[in-house]
Amino acid sequence: MPKDMTETRDIFERRESAARSYCRSMPAVFTKASGSELTADDGQSYIDFLAGCSSLNYGHNDPDMKAALIDHISADGIAHGLDLHTDTKAAFLEAFDRHILEPRGMDHRVMFTGPTGANAVEAAMKIARKVTGRTNVIAFTNGFHGVTNGALAATGNGYHRGGAGMALSGVTRMPYDGYFAGATDTADFLEAMLSDKSGGVDAPAAIILETVQGEGGLNAASTEWVQRIAKLAKDHGALLIIDDIQAGCGRCGTFFSFEEMGVTPDIVTMAKSLSGFGLPMAMLLVRPEHDVFGPAEHNGTFRGNTHAFVTARVAIEKFWADDAFQKELADKAELIHGKLTELANMVEGSKMKGRGLMQGVDVGSGELAGEICAKAYENGLVVETSGSEDQVVKILAPLTTPVALLEKGFEILLSAAETVISEKTAIAAE
Repeated sequence: MPKDMTETRDIFERRESAARSYCRSMPAVFTKASGSELTADDGQSYIDFLAGCSSLNYGHNDPDMKAALIDHISADGIAHGLDLHTDTKAAFLEAFDRHILEPRGMDHRVMFTGPTGANAVEAAMKIARKVTGRTNVIAFTNGFHGVTNGALAATGNGYHRGGAGMALSGVTRMPYDGYFAGATDTADFLEAMLSDKSGGVDAPAAIILETVQGEGGLNAASTEWVQRIAKLAKDHGALLIIDDIQAGCGRCGTFFSFEEMGVTPDIVTMAKSLSGFGLPMAMLLVRPEHDVFGPAEHNGTFRGNTHAFVTARVAIEKFWADDAFQKELADKAELIHGKLTELANMVEGSKMKGRGLMQGVDVGSGELAGEICAKAYENGLVVETSGSEDQVVKILAPLTTPVALLEKGFEILLSAAETVISEKTAIAAE
């Protein structure tokens, strides 16, 4: 390896915190990206089936978003505006209202928070507690809502919870849809607990859920279950918060993951692909009657990213002004399901997970899933795992990935799985 490349890699080991994560299993130094492909400093090209953990739903460096951003910067457009009125914020809000909220009959106000999904979750939980005067929040097994302490209290992952260094309070954990084997209905369980005055569950300020649990293993809630939970929230005076940070912006096949479920959340948290370009941006959608924060009661220096307003507007107008893109997503979701079925058929006892363009296969073992992803990476595919034991091979390819490239990526993945499984079978036979 040339000396300069060695030195480039050495700086990460010498100076970057041990908290770094993805780069441990994918150590290439990436230098360029376009569409659904990444290029490393050695010229190696990789197909991207991770998409910034669903932060790049429209791919890397979309040409229309890039052109709009360059034009804005070149014209000395506002780079940072706190929460001042700007032309770019107005244009984003108008596009979001016209193409997203109005067609779906949503009357929600838009609240810009700090730029991370966790900040949006923190704000949502604070609003619910202020509105109701209660402190308890119902969250679910395997849910992931962020790692700041308020959001972490609602997160189920034991590894991340262990990093808090303090007690995590204010949340009651309940079983997610399908958590129990057999016929047990977890909505019935929650209803019984909330209705029993001696059940020991304090009246909740909110119930927070993901319709598809991204980090929790692609557990997908049924429409019936989500409707039941929404009714329970209303019946018990709690706000319904749907965390659409990873599952939204088209990832499940529609702009919102819940929009075909017949529910209207009181609060929706959004981040990741909201900016369209991978720029930090997060916000809440809040029903008007719950828009109770006073000026700067939940603030942040970077609430509202002016550059992200530019690219987010283009993303909405380019992909969501009509239903053509959504129809394209339905076809790709079917293709992904078919390819993952081939993977599932290679592993006895495996399970298909997720929905839309947020699908994967639970291969039953974190070791096996990790080895499959590692082999795929060696052959030019960036793909990751999720789940309580990292046992799910998880597909988060950009929604804009051309069909031919999707198929090529799955060729790499299926070949990797076949190689790993064959090697394990050979070792077991010795």
